[in-house]
Amino acid sequence: MEFFAFARIAADNAKLQEVLTVSNLPVFCASVDEVFTDQGHHGEIYCLWGQFIVNREAIRDGVRFSLPGCPNALAWTVAVNLETPGEVVVHCTINRRQPDPDFAESIRQFVDDWAHGLEHNVSLLPGASSVHPASEKPAG
Repeated sequence: MEFFAFARIAADNAKLQEVLTVSNLPVFCASVDEVFTDQGHHGEIYCLWGQFIVNREAIRDGVRFSLPGCPNALAWTVAVNLETPGEVVVHCTINRRQPDPDFAESIRQFVDDWAHGLEHNVSLLPGASSVHPASEKPAG
């Protein structure tokens, strides 16, 4: 099953790859409570589903994370949305077509937390900026 959320920020893939590290997971996603270890391409975290090893991989347009010990094979990407300029997509997958409804809702919250965290912490992404719809004017 797939889950999506979208952050209205203009960022490039190099900046996403630079800043979205294992250590920074709790900064950008409220569903990640703690990082126990960060060894670059992998580490150990505590998140809303418990304690897991997490793998990190730079991909063409962003970063992919996976929880290899997760019984649902959960993985997510945070990448520049090539279809919509000024948008970053959070795409999460699991290996089940019909997950438990509570689990599915927790994944929706997870991807929403990512989108909110990216928008709220856009200043931590060098060169990135918030994008406002034409009908919405920035505050200030």
